[in-house]
Amino acid sequence: MPKSVDKDVYPERPTQTPLQNQEVSRLDPVPLLGYLYSQVVDRPVTALHDLMDHVRGTKRLHYYHREFSRVPDLTACLEEDHVCQYEANQQWKRDYMVDQEIMKILRDNVASCNRREGANAEENCAPVVAQYAEACKAYKSRYAELGYYSGARRCLMKQKARMMDERKKAAQEEAKLE
Repeated sequence: MPKSVDKDVYPERPTQTPLQNQEVSRLDPVPLLGYLYSQVVDRPVTALHDLMDHVRGTKRLHYYHREFSRVPDLTACLEEDHVCQYEANQQWKRDYMVDQEIMKILRDNVASCNRREGANAEENCAPVVAQYAEACKAYKSRYAELGYYSGARRCLMKQKARMMDERKKAAQEEAKLE
């Protein structure tokens, strides 16, 4: 670098920071709208939320832990009691969803046992597979062939037909033995 520095090319830095121009030519609405929003909307909602949390105390309710009381089965409902029939149908739908989740868990247990055991899966996973097979049989006997618009009434009628068939087969076998 040369010893003589050209002052026009390399000016010296200022020794103090220059003051900004404090003049405002027009009013900026964005900060004002933000302040109004926080005072009119956000503050009351936050205060109400804090008040509700204080009132609730330690008993926090979680929507996914909702407990439904068991209602009577469709067989316990009178013929013209539509409210009881509706509640029984809703109970059946909840039971159906629970049974579906149980089947998913059992299927996952079988799959994880097969992955874990590898070549020895047939003998080591036999109890898990037997439990899954038994659950599949019970699930199919209750819910198979009900169709898309299934409900408590259709399931009950299927169960009734199955029981009548079992009684008929038992009577036929009894007649054959005599």
